[in-house]
Amino acid sequence: MVDDNTPTTAEVELIKRRRNQVLVHSCIYYQYDESYISDHQFDAWCIELVELIKRFPDAYSDNYDKYFKDWRGESGYQFPHRDNIINGRAIRIMRIMNKGLYM
Repeated sequence: MVDDNTPTTAEVELIKRRRNQVLVHSCIYYQYDESYISDHQFDAWCIELVELIKRFPDAYSDNYDKYFKDWRGESGYQFPHRDNIINGRAIRIMRIMNKGLYM
């Protein structure tokens, strides 16, 4: 019998990926006034992430946990857009997008 509260490796990786996507694309949007994904796509990621976090609250942890505590997915404004790691990832994506290499 599988416990519904025990995430699979794929679910943990999806939580990690969605958190990173939400953090980085929020930085791109709020810090640099750019957008490489639609609002619809961002909202879909947020909805999915909120549900995953609700279902598996302890599945993944990193330095950004406090920003996701009680987060309901309504915005990415409160995330640390000037954080060196997030900002560096955002700049890399913008460079790739501006060269037309990112799909």
